[in-house]
Amino acid sequence: MTNHITTKWLGGMAFESTNTSGNTFKIEDKEESDGLRPKSLMLSALAGCSGLDVASLIKKMKLEVDTFKIDTIANMTEEHPKHYDAVVVEYHFYGSNLNEERLQRAVNLSVDKYCGVFEMFRQFAKMETKVIFHHK
Repeated sequence: MTNHITTKWLGGMAFESTNTSGNTFKIEDKEESDGLRPKSLMLSALAGCSGLDVASLIKKMKLEVDTFKIDTIANMTEEHPKHYDAVVVEYHFYGSNLNEERLQRAVNLSVDKYCGVFEMFRQFAKMETKVIFHHK
């Protein structure tokens, strides 16, 4: 399968990119802009890919979860080209009836089997996962 996106220069340090669904978003290289920074976007793609897997597995396994969030903490190298060399992905689950064993299994399935972005990150970074349960 081939994916095709188009990224158009908007002038200055800004681009507009399409995704494979045809939606657009802005990529910029400024802290105070409304655009997304390229390397941060990579971390969002990692969390989003795995998060979608886990959400699907929560539904399939009929697990009770009020909500969950994913914190992605990455170390950036000092030398150019600067890149991530170590990434910690923390899965935080919130609820009053959390099945810790099955939620851990859902995360493991995403990380080890389903999430292609996770597999891509493994090619250039040391990956670590943590699962944290917040019982109400």
